[in-house]
Amino acid sequence: MRIDLHTHSNRSDGTDPVDVLIRHARQAGLDVIALTDHDTADGWPEARLAAEELGIGFVPGLEISCKLNGISVHLLSYLPDPSYPPLAKDLQIIRAGRNDRIPTIVARLNSIGVPLTVDEVLAQATGTPSVGRPHVADALVANGTVANRTEAFDRYLADGRAGHVAHYALEPGRAIDLVREAGGVPVIAHPWGRSSYKVMTEETIGRLVDDHGLAGIEVDHQDHSPESREALRAIARNLGIIYTGSSDHHGAGKIDHDLGVNSTEPEQLERLLEVAKTNAAASVGHVPEAYLP
Repeated sequence: MRIDLHTHSNRSDGTDPVDVLIRHARQAGLDVIALTDHDTADGWPEARLAAEELGIGFVPGLEISCKLNGISVHLLSYLPDPSYPPLAKDLQIIRAGRNDRIPTIVARLNSIGVPLTVDEVLAQATGTPSVGRPHVADALVANGTVANRTEAFDRYLADGRAGHVAHYALEPGRAIDLVREAGGVPVIAHPWGRSSYKVMTEETIGRLVDDHGLAGIEVDHQDHSPESREALRAIARNLGIIYTGSSDHHGAGKIDHDLGVNSTEPEQLERLLEVAKTNAAASVGHVPEAYLP
């Protein structure tokens, strides 16, 4: 069984419409896919419908923007109630922060001679409530400034670059608490990828497990070296938590993140779904269900 638990559609910063993403997942030979758009569950109904029509398993999810000691950390949340008021409120604030910083990013890039307008960015973000740096990157690709998103981030948009502007994000412990209260399963995304390795130490992961009920970490990810994967898997086993694998697919927006390039072991998905049952039972919300044909 091939299981990919981290993908994005054009409802956030992926390039594929939801139904196209699910169709591509089926064509790639996946048996189960999770849709984990950034800070929004807007694509869930369409994804579930497409999955049912194609006979592929579907797990609803989110990727929540967090920050620890000034460093970006992402939290995957599986099967939460997105309408749970405290969670819904913070997700709305995060999305607003993403959107509101676009004019500042454009102004900073203009100040160093990079041609770009807000309208160009918004033209790349149709259909999403969560406009972000990837859409700025896509606009820079479209106007010929860079060749791809990777170059845009490396030159202009990554932390410390001229076009980087911080936005509101949750402290990871708080985000984990909200996800569990909403009946969901919290899993740290790519803990040793990009800059998050600076703060996602074994000690920090253990604290999030002990103090907040972190359920798992993403281990098999393109941003992790083989050595990092083995070390993270050992951490997960030592802590008794779930470990997952996924593509972090963004359609044409990310190179070398093809659907199914990494996968989650069926036993780990079973563990995740058991935790989901437990957290749902303790929740007062209306949690979604996975579709597993």
